[in-house]
Amino acid sequence: MGILIDSRTRVLIQGITGREGRRSAALMAEYGTRIIAGVTPGKAGESVGGIPVFDSVEEALQKAGHADASVIFAPGVSVREAACEALEAGIQLIVIVPDRVPLHDFLYVMAFAKERGAKLLGPNCIGICTAGEALIGMIGGSAETARSLFAPGTVGIVSRSGGLASSAAHYISKAGLGVTSVVHVGGDSIVGLRMSDILVMFDRDPATKAICLLGEIGSSQEEAAARTIVNGSGKKPVVAFLCGASAQPGVRYSHAAAIVNGGRGSYESKVSNLVAAGVHVVDSLSHLATAVREVLK
Repeated sequence: MGILIDSRTRVLIQGITGREGRRSAALMAEYGTRIIAGVTPGKAGESVGGIPVFDSVEEALQKAGHADASVIFAPGVSVREAACEALEAGIQLIVIVPDRVPLHDFLYVMAFAKERGAKLLGPNCIGICTAGEALIGMIGGSAETARSLFAPGTVGIVSRSGGLASSAAHYISKAGLGVTSVVHVGGDSIVGLRMSDILVMFDRDPATKAICLLGEIGSSQEEAAARTIVNGSGKKPVVAFLCGASAQPGVRYSHAAAIVNGGRGSYESKVSNLVAAGVHVVDSLSHLATAVREVLK
């Protein structure tokens, strides 16, 4: 088991004929994800690795049947149109891979998704994997690597960094614990599903026994996750690792959201809130698996 996707999830790929779309389609298909079709306007009749391509989401669903999720590889400026097209067609999970999505566009998409009762992952998201069942996006890099990194097990991983998500899964899997689902929420300042949302989902998943939270400086996601735990919505043990212990105010590190301003979003603030909520915070990624094993006792 796991959260958001499983072996039955039917996936549509928007922007499948671009470089990243093609590469990720091959990764997802080889991993075993049920890809029903791809969409690129003007490319109807083509195929990518045996996956049929259509001009629109509506046409794809008419010809290939319903889709539970769509993953978008369109350029950032085209994400609003692509996401709204998928939402209008009734797709309930949208994974937005591109970065540089205009903020106003994404706020519009968020409002539309809320109106439709749908979930958004991203933007600037490398994807999600439910170990041994399905993979959406480009997480893992290759099917062989993804199978190695994401061994099935009992630990749920939620991260603001795609690289940290894969690295943490490596340590957890190597320790023989394995993972249920690995979720990258995205590296932008405003994202759809936040860490706190994912914590609640893992809490409700019977297969997940412990949760790894991988954060960084900037935004308020880790503080919100701490409040979720304090308020009783997070009942399973949580181990956290955060990047940015030596970050200086006013400097952005890596992601668009990784910036400390006036003390807001600082490493110290996040750690203190998480510790107060009963989270075990480690100071090195290599200590993660040992800490998880301890909290599982």
